[in-house]
Amino acid sequence: MQLILLERVAKLGQMGDVVDVKPGYARNYLLPQGKALTASEANVAAFESRKAQLEADNLESKKEAEAMAGRLGGQQFVVIRQASDAGALYGSVSTRDAAEVATEGGFTLHRGQVALQAPIKYLGLHKVTVVLHPEVEVEIELNVARSPEEAELQAAGKSIQELAAEEEAAAEFEIQELFDDIGGAADDFGDDSGPVSTPEGRSGGDDQPDV
Repeated sequence: MQLILLERVAKLGQMGDVVDVKPGYARNYLLPQGKALTASEANVAAFESRKAQLEADNLESKKEAEAMAGRLGGQQFVVIRQASDAGALYGSVSTRDAAEVATEGGFTLHRGQVALQAPIKYLGLHKVTVVLHPEVEVEIELNVARSPEEAELQAAGKSIQELAAEEEAAAEFEIQELFDDIGGAADDFGDDSGPVSTPEGRSGGDDQPDV
């Protein structure tokens, strides 16, 4: 199916290009998103008459996208989710989740601007691409954790495995301290080095009779 592109489409072409695409891709994405028109003589002629305005509009939107990219690029957003001890999420983090957390952080995004190869299913730091304009992309980071405290540790560079190892070591240390305390208390109880009283009230260890 032949279309004329109204804007740059990655891996397909630039504005004004006439391209061949699969009908499903055209009907389900390019046409409803307003990224292209069927390449009929009438549409090609209409594009040529509007080309200067379309290019001006594209340049303006690109400048706006670049300004936002300067603020958004490199930002980290925390996503709190429940997960197993091994770090597997009970569910996943989707493009909608990424857009919502970024919007809550002061950046207006919609899910269609977030590019994920697959939903995020594990705790940790995840790089995510955001398409602000056909010619402007930035990368943000999602910090997926079970709590704000865990998110802070992950942001400091500690992995889930390292955090789990530290928690295990801390638990073992507490158990060892408990055993040490119990052992010390038992030693104190068994230490009887003081004088032993006799029935007559005399201290033990003196075999000399009274005179």
